Order: sequence, then structure tokens, then C-alpha cells
Amino acid sequence: MRQVLILAAAAAAAAGQSMPDRGPLRVLSSNPRYFTDNSGKAIYLTGTHTWSNFQDSGHRSSVGDPPPVFDYDRYLNFLESHHHNFFRLWRWESPRWNDEDPVGLKHSAPHPWMRTGPGLAMDGKPKFDLTRFNPEYLQRMRERILAARGRGMYVSVMLFEGWEAQFTDAWICHPYNGSNNINQVDADTNHDGRGLEYYTLQQNPMGRRVLELQRAYVRQVIDTVNDLDNVLYEICNEAAAYSTDWQFDMIRFVHEYEAGKGRRHPVGMTAEYPGGVNRELLSSPADWVSPNNGSAPDTYLENPPANFSGKVVVSDTDHLCGHTCGDSIWVWKSFIRGLNVLFMETLEPAPTWQDSARVAMGQTKRFAETINLAEMTPHDALASTQYCLAQPGAEYLVFQPGIRGEFTVNLSGAPGAFTAVWFEVNEGKTLPGGTVQGGARRSFRTPFPGPGVLHLKLAGAAR
Repeated sequence: MRQVLILAAAAAAAAGQSMPDRGPLRVLSSNPRYFTDNSGKAIYLTGTHTWSNFQDSGHRSSVGDPPPVFDYDRYLNFLESHHHNFFRLWRWESPRWNDEDPVGLKHSAPHPWMRTGPGLAMDGKPKFDLTRFNPEYLQRMRERILAARGRGMYVSVMLFEGWEAQFTDAWICHPYNGSNNINQVDADTNHDGRGLEYYTLQQNPMGRRVLELQRAYVRQVIDTVNDLDNVLYEICNEAAAYSTDWQFDMIRFVHEYEAGKGRRHPVGMTAEYPGGVNRELLSSPADWVSPNNGSAPDTYLENPPANFSGKVVVSDTDHLCGHTCGDSIWVWKSFIRGLNVLFMETLEPAPTWQDSARVAMGQTKRFAETINLAEMTPHDALASTQYCLAQPGAEYLVFQPGIRGEFTVNLSGAPGAFTAVWFEVNEGKTLPGGTVQGGARRSFRTPFPGPGVLHLKLAGAAR
């Protein structure tokens, strides 16, 4: 049975724009909130991701085995039609588990290792050989990343996935459960039937053997995609706080292994759940992080922090609320506060607020390509709205999140004339705003109802 993606009418592909060969991403030293490539420009990452975009998975359906086939080309069309350029390539570790959303037995395929037997695993299929990699899995990974590159998109390869082991019975059929492989490997060394030790640095002979097999898998993934410039890595999705040392070790391992390869790619650490704290992410050796929501007043969902955290931050609704939040206001607030943005996608009929987030990510990406983002950082005190991305004296992008209203922008330290352009977020319309003289605090009033953006650029400056 083929999975049906219910998409907007605009899902027909726009003209494809293949990614130029400018080398892999690296942190932009002059403005380390963003990545760059050999172009030297700031690259803002934004897009939607969904659970079945790599392995076919029954996570959101009650269809049996084999799981529904995911229409990857149509997914890329959907991203392209919304002007997105980034997504997470999801991984599932267990071939079978029971879940509650919706209730039923779920399956996923393919997996990294060959199922050779002898003997049958707990799902009734041949046992895994953890020393033999599955060419179908690796070929699919490479082909999907190449297809994304052809659309100008970056892909974060999820190396491990820790949510299902905690919140479902996935360990029963997990390849590293001793009942499911021919290699006498069982990561569940405390024999509690959960296998969460798999995401820790176990100081015992079996734990060291598990770690070496994990590293062998990571090496194989890197060998498969290292030559592709549109790759990032994510160590693990939502393993709990017990995984910190193991994740730090894996980040260092990826860095060390790629140091001897042709290219080096950014390595990310995403929110640990439950029990994770953002300071662990920020102190990690990762190049980029996806935090949890944090605590008031500066939550990544309602009032994204403007201070530089020391890392490239990708704010992802998956770690803020799952797939039950995220709208255009959140996207614009996050962008103006210097964050990259990801949105957890169900690819099902969506409420208006969800559609607005999809559209707003494309809007912010277009602005990122227009403004001199490499020189712009949050300067909240310059605007009474408290949302201002600026290169003071040269360029300002001010977000008004509320309804039509008056606000001020402090241009007292910015002599000269500025060209003003308004952008209406809800309708996606641009309106000319005339010329504004700098040198003082100036008042503005949005010329339309609803949220809006004011772009001020020093007159005569190159675009």
C-alpha cells in the first residue's frame, strides 16, 4: 500500500535549482549563528521534516508489514514549492514496535544490516548479521541526499534514534537485542528488557563491543556520503539525559573520522528527552544544536532568546512541542532572533496555523537571500517591537508580531537616507514604504492589519 501525502495544491515542483559545488557547510566565523560554504555568505537553514522520509515506516499509520511506501519525490516537490532548503533524514532503529498514535503494530524498512540468519528474530524474519551492511539501506541514503542536492537542499543524517526505545516496546525487535542477531550481541546488559544502555558508554566488555559496532556503522555512513556537500549529521533523536556522555563521544568520533576524509561536515546534537537541559547541548563538541523549549521568559517557542549561545541553533518544533505547534509568528520571531528553523511535519490536512508556518519558512528564506545576513545580528533594543535583525547603520529588518500598530526604530546612530519596504506576512505582499531619514528615532505604522515586517536599507547600498 502506498502512503498518500495530502499536500497543498502548490505542491507541484517549481523549477529545480541544483546546489552549486561550493563545499560543505562550516560555521561562519564572522557571524557564527549561521553556516557558510566557500561562497562566504551566511546560509540560513529552514524546512519541514517527517518521520518516513528515509525508511518506509508505519509510525503514523496502522498499515501492516511491509510498511507504506513513502513518496519521496512528492515530498521534495512539497519542500521546493515552499522554498525550503533543509530537513532531517529520519531513522528508525527497530523493524517492529507497538505505538499509540494511532494504536497498532508498526514496521520500518530497510535497516543497516543484512538479515542473513541462521535463525529467526522476534519479528519472524531472519536474524541480523551486525558485521554485514545492507547495500539497499546505504544506497537509499545516498540517493535521497543526492535528490535533495538537486533541489538545492541540505540534509541532516540522523545516525541514531532514541525516542522509540523509551516510549514503545521497540527493544523487543531491535537489532542489538540478543534475540535478533547472530553475533551474540546484547546491549541490554542489565536485562531489564528496555535496552537503553545502547545509548550510554558502558564500561564492560559487552558495552565496548556495542560501541565498536556503533562506530563501524557511523564509519560506513560517512564513507557512503562524505563526498556530498549538502550533508549534516545528527547524533541521536531524543535519547534521554543518560545519553550525554555517549553523544559527546560520538560527536568527537565523527569529527575525528572525517578529519581523515575528503570533506568535513557539521555534526549536531539535538534535545535530550526526557531530562535534558540545554546547557549540555551548548557545552557539547557539536557544531549545531536543537534545544528544548527552555524556561520563561526566554522560551524558544514564545520568545526565542536573542543572545548568542555559542552554537548554530536550529529551533525545531519536534523538541518544543512535537507536531502540535509552530505558526508564522514563531517562524518570524525565530528568524529575527538569529535562529535557523525546522518544523515537524505530518503531511496531513493541516490547520491554518500549520500552513502559515510552512509559508513563513519560505518567506524568511527569501529575506535571508536578500539581506546581508552575514553582517546582521539581533538588536532588540533598536525597535520597540523588540524584534530587530540589523547591521546598525546599514540595514534593519524589524518584525511587528501583532495587529496594525505604531512602533519605533532607533536610527539615531545611523545618518543617511534609508529605503523602506513593508512585507505583509499573512498575505505575502510587499509594499513600498518610501524613504526614511536616519539620525533619530523614527516612528512607523504598519499599513495593513496583522503581522508585518519593515525592511530598511541604506539608500544606494548594493543589494
